[in-house]
Amino acid sequence: MSSSDWDEVRIGLVSISDRASAGVYEDKGIPALKEWVQRAVRNPVVFDTRLIADDLPTIQDTLIALVDARCALVLTTGGTGPAPRDVTPEATRAIAHKELPGIGEQMRAIGLHFVPTAILSRQIAVVRNQTLIINLPGQPKAIAETLEGVKDAQGRQVVPGIFAAVPYCVDLIGGPYIETVDTVCKAFRPKSAIRCP
Repeated sequence: MSSSDWDEVRIGLVSISDRASAGVYEDKGIPALKEWVQRAVRNPVVFDTRLIADDLPTIQDTLIALVDARCALVLTTGGTGPAPRDVTPEATRAIAHKELPGIGEQMRAIGLHFVPTAILSRQIAVVRNQTLIINLPGQPKAIAETLEGVKDAQGRQVVPGIFAAVPYCVDLIGGPYIETVDTVCKAFRPKSAIRCP
C-alpha cells in the first residue's frame, strides 16, 4: 500500500530554544522530529513547524494556534528540564483539556535505559480539542529513542516507544487514522479498531 491510500495527517513540530530561535546556533529539534515521523508514518504528512523561545505565553499561543490549524498531533522538543527557563510543561498543561500521565511516565522509563538523568525530565502529554500534544526531549538522539523505544541487538522491542500508542489515541479523540511502519514503531490498536484503507 502506498502513502496515498491513507488519510493525510497534519502534524505540528515545535522546537523551543532561546538560543536556536535567536540564531545563536542551528536548530536540530525540528529536523530530528521530521526525519523520525517521515520514517515511521505511512500517511501523507503536512508539517507545520515553529521555532520559538523558552517563553511561557509564546509557547501557549503557539500550541493553541497549531490546535486551531487542525493539527492531529503536535510534538514539541526542548524546555522540559528543571532549569529556570524550562517552562514547556507548564505552558502545555495550561492549555490542556486532558492530561495523559502514562505517556510522560513511559518517556522517563525509556530514558532511564540510556541516561540516569532521565528522571529530571518533566515531559507531559495532553489533549486539547482533537489534538494530541506531546513534550519530547531536547536531544535528537533522545527524541528517536523516546518515540521508538528500546530494542535489543537483534532489533526486537524490549520497551515500547510512546509512538506505539499515538495512532489509537488520535483515533479516540476524533483524528485521522494513522498507520505506522512496523519496523520503526508498530502501532497498537485493539482488533476492533484496526481498519484497512
